[in-house]
Amino acid sequence: MRARFSRVQLRDLLFIAVPALIAIIGAGWLALRFADPPPPGTFVISAATKGSPYYRFAEGYRPLFERNGVKLDVRESAGSFANLKALLDPASGVHAAFMQGGLAASKDAPGVLSIGGIAYEPLWVFHSASLRIERLSELKGKRILVGPANSGTAGLALRLLAVNGVTAETATLINSELPQYVDKLSNGQADAGFLVLAAEAQTIQRLLRVPNITLMSFVNAEAYTQRFPFLTPLLLHEGVVDFAANVPPTDIVLLATTATVLVREDAHRALVTLLTEAVQEAHAAPVVDANGEAPLFQPPGVFPIAADPEFPFSEEARRVYRSGPPFLQRYVPFWVAATIDRLAVSLVVLVPILIPLVRFAPQLYSWRVRRRILYWYGALKRLEAAARRATSADAREQHLAELARIEEAVDDIPIPLAFSDKLYELRQHIEVVRRRLTGGAYAMGAAMAAQ
Repeated sequence: MRARFSRVQLRDLLFIAVPALIAIIGAGWLALRFADPPPPGTFVISAATKGSPYYRFAEGYRPLFERNGVKLDVRESAGSFANLKALLDPASGVHAAFMQGGLAASKDAPGVLSIGGIAYEPLWVFHSASLRIERLSELKGKRILVGPANSGTAGLALRLLAVNGVTAETATLINSELPQYVDKLSNGQADAGFLVLAAEAQTIQRLLRVPNITLMSFVNAEAYTQRFPFLTPLLLHEGVVDFAANVPPTDIVLLATTATVLVREDAHRALVTLLTEAVQEAHAAPVVDANGEAPLFQPPGVFPIAADPEFPFSEEARRVYRSGPPFLQRYVPFWVAATIDRLAVSLVVLVPILIPLVRFAPQLYSWRVRRRILYWYGALKRLEAAARRATSADAREQHLAELARIEEAVDDIPIPLAFSDKLYELRQHIEVVRRRLTGGAYAMGAAMAAQ
């Protein structure tokens, strides 16, 4: 009887546990598959042409990705506008990209988030030394090089010129490639030219040393930064480019945009976290060349900047800046931490399923146990109804034999201890029916029928 009880009880538990387990596994699979899918093994970032600052920045992120078992795919592009276009196109496969400040904002790029500024990009305005230019408004009527068409330089130049009343109707705006700047400015084919380049760029270094070309100093730089939050004033100190030749000959106030790293809003949050860590690792450390000299306008401790005036900031990036790498990634490999994190997120989906299961499973188990007792109550009720219609002593004896069989079967019912009271109630009711069969109303009815 004990072995039978154990088998039946196990069957009851399996009847409840197996469907519940299937439901939990199914819900967990759906949650892991759709609510929080695994991070892809490759992360794609759109940079610029090989050898450009953006491309070198991206290459600097590769070591951290490789240490964590993720491939970083650095793609060449034509620059900021091409990067933004790729970022907005889901079919491009691009997850992140570099962007020059001042070219677009969140209204132009829905679904794009920032993970911070990584470098200043100075705006250089060179002009003929024969001209005295202190404000961009003074370029009306002049021939102005505004950079290659659809480039970041052109985008910023046209925007700043426009607010100064300098447009295609009031000046001659010339699209030109960078290598042609020096010749066109030095031989008088252009009066002024805009460039957005690092101070170390070869074109900038050449222009700073051409005798008949002068670098404009923004006398109203603070006004620009008040109007355009993406701009920052920078001071190019006298002689800092070349101490021996005293280049530049005086302090020059420049304006600079900030290069930022943008990500798609739907990029996997674990990889956005990893990218933010890579940005911190690559840009927080002081950068010096073989001679121990630091690049201009890249002061230690400034970058990366955990803010962006143009794009919404990624919450994953904000957490990394505030608290460092996620807790689990400090102690276990990236993929293990990502899996555990996904399981935690999946609980959001699983809990609404688990709560009804937890409440329903005991009720189902109770119903299974009570069902066995109710079955014999049904048999007892049918026996009692038949006894009322009995008209002979033989029929009464048959009913007593059937009652004994019911009692024997009830003795073998596997009932958990918590339901023992129901079993003893059933036994009491069997005894009540027996008394009525042997000496009560049913016996009298049978005797009267026999007369």
